[in-house]
This record gives sequence, C-alpha cells and structure tokens, in this order.
Amino acid sequence: MPEDRLRRKESTVRAGARDIFLTEITAAADATPVVLLHGGGPGATGASNYARNADALAAAGYRVLVPDMPGYGRSAKELDHADPFGDLAIFVRGLLDALDVEKAHVVGNSYGGAAALRLALDRPDRVETLVLMGPGGIGTTRRPPTKGLNALLGYYGGEGPSRAKITSFIRDHLVFDASEVPEELIELRYQASIDPEVVANPPLRRPSGRGALRTLWRMDFTRDRDRLARCQVPTLVVWGAHDKVNRPSGGPWLARTMPHCDLHLFARTGHWAQYEQAPRFNRLLLDWLGAAK
Repeated sequence: MPEDRLRRKESTVRAGARDIFLTEITAAADATPVVLLHGGGPGATGASNYARNADALAAAGYRVLVPDMPGYGRSAKELDHADPFGDLAIFVRGLLDALDVEKAHVVGNSYGGAAALRLALDRPDRVETLVLMGPGGIGTTRRPPTKGLNALLGYYGGEGPSRAKITSFIRDHLVFDASEVPEELIELRYQASIDPEVVANPPLRRPSGRGALRTLWRMDFTRDRDRLARCQVPTLVVWGAHDKVNRPSGGPWLARTMPHCDLHLFARTGHWAQYEQAPRFNRLLLDWLGAAK
C-alpha cells in the first residue's frame, strides 16, 4: 500500500497511572497491532527511533503503535527505579489495556528491548511475537559496562547535558557510520534531552544507594535464565556486529537460551540496527512476522 494513504494519529493515552504520548499509523482499523518500543539514550522518542521503520510496517498492513516510553518525549516522567524493566513491562500492559488490545507483536530496541523481554517473561499471554534489537540487560552484571553504555549513563552527570556530549554519544557510540546521522536528528534529540523534567529526573541511570545490587540483578536477564529457557514466545533477536553499547555476544546467548529464538547479525552496523540497516531490517522483520503467523 502506498505510504501516502496511511492514517497517522497522535494522542495522549492514559495507561495505568501514566499519560503516554502515542503515535499510531495504520491503513485499516482491524490491522494486527505492532508495538515499537524505543531505546533509552538521551533525547530518545518513539518517532525518532523508528523514523525509518514505522511507515513500512503500516504499509504492509499492520497497526503500528509507537509510544514515548515513560520518562521520555511527551510521556509522563514517573518510573520505578528499583525495578525499571519490570515497571516498563507494566507500562506496556497498561497501554495495551487502554487500547483494548489483547495481544500484540512487540518490537524493542535496547532499553525498549529490555522492556519487551521482561513483558514476555511476566505476561507471555500478551505477546504474539517478540523482536529485540540489541536489547539491554544481557550480562550487564558479569562484565564492566561498555564505553557506549558509560557515555549513555553519564550524559546527565558531570557538567550536565550538552550538544557536544549527545553528538559524541550518537556518532561515536550509537552507529557504525557517523555520516548516516543528520544534524537535524542530533538537534532534535538534544532539545528533547534538556527538558527540565528529564534533567531533574533522568529515566535511565546507574542504580545507587540502598538496594542498588538488587536492582542491578533485576536488570540482568542472565540472572533470570530459568524463565528465559521456559519462554515459548517466538523471538527474533537482531544485533549489529559493531554495537558499542550492548555487546553483540548477547545475541548468541539469547539464541542458545530461549527455545524459539532466531538470531540475525548485521555486519558494519552499530547499536541502532533498525536505523542504519532500515531497508534490510524492514524486509527481515516483515518476512519474519509473516512466517511467525
């Protein structure tokens, strides 16, 4: 279907106790829902994260739901920092309930991948299929953080957010080829990252204080291996071979551990596989979703 015939709607949805900003793109009211969950880098939003993917999915006949995650964009800023992935899973369930969606395909990048995976473990009955791109939380307590993850977590520290810091994070750590990222995208993310509410309460931060160790373990899915090994949700894991934020070794580990997990590794690709390899990623995703029906 031509993309100029797609219907695009922006709204604020009450999901549980939070107001969530949602972009919905579809060609038919009865289309199968696909939820796209964005990453947790500074200034991230659903629309910018999936700018090269959402229309292709909708044109293929899906009802594409692209929320701003709690703490980001135009959504509420509240998040349970003692169990962030668990709280994000609750947010997705609340969003599905608010939209009267019983079950959906759930696609998640990085932080959104961790949210999607936690949802599949906590409530597999709500997840038709699971697609994870460089998901967070795979072995994070077993090795030191990557340089990319340190840059992400340190963005609001020190002298605070700056355009130079977000430019370095995106061009040096997020992608393989820095020339792929236009100045307009960097400016968009920078402006979103300096929202006073976000600066005062960054959504993605290093656990600290009492209970920090428990939080770290909750955020590492390798500590939840038994549930992963029992997960029956059909899963596709996509990773960039040059991911500098979340180690690509997490992909084979998930494929070995989860009983219905396929793995695709993109060469010459960083952490943002769905952006850097958009045409190939879109074909892979559509083919895989079609075969998983």
